[in-house]
Amino acid sequence: MTPRAKERYQKEIVPALMKEFSYQNVMAVPRLRKIVVNMGLGEAIQNAKLLDSATHELAEITGQKPVITRARKSIANFKLRKNMPIGAMVTLRGDRMYEFFDRLTNVALPRVRDFRGLSTRAFDGRGNYTLGLRDQLVFPEIEYSKVDKVKGMNISIVTDARSDAEALALLRHLGMPFRQEAPRRPAGAPAGDGKTGEKKDKPAGE
Repeated sequence: MTPRAKERYQKEIVPALMKEFSYQNVMAVPRLRKIVVNMGLGEAIQNAKLLDSATHELAEITGQKPVITRARKSIANFKLRKNMPIGAMVTLRGDRMYEFFDRLTNVALPRVRDFRGLSTRAFDGRGNYTLGLRDQLVFPEIEYSKVDKVKGMNISIVTDARSDAEALALLRHLGMPFRQEAPRRPAGAPAGDGKTGEKKDKPAGE
């Protein structure tokens, strides 16, 4: 069965984006390429069992076996040696990617305490977006009674969009709950509106 997020993309989002950005060819419409979920565990240097639980939990969350990430270089101050295991990572593509995206946006993020929406300022300038979660318990696949330690994770959503604006539109159409934010001021610009010098209120959640 086709994941519902993928089906919505094909039937509803592609036509909407073609109209919004005046694409002449359906192949020009941006799409999701992959989602990378990474758990960094510096504490695993002292406690190897944390790595075992992290890989198990990440597999439960994503439906795919993680790979172990290793230190690229030695750092004496942290007792870290090159190639020492320091985390776990999963790269999702295809149907699993869409299934995870659906659960992230519709199940996990609404369970985040005091959630007010995602920032639109976490794009990398190349159409990719990264968000951080403070703990794994927002995913219902994880049982509270079996958690040995709260573990955060970074989730990177990679698209083939040509700009951050196009990537933002794609992710919004797919259901990512972004909050409304005022545009960034140019460096050196006054805090006011350029006329009265009055300060503007910050967007909610900042």
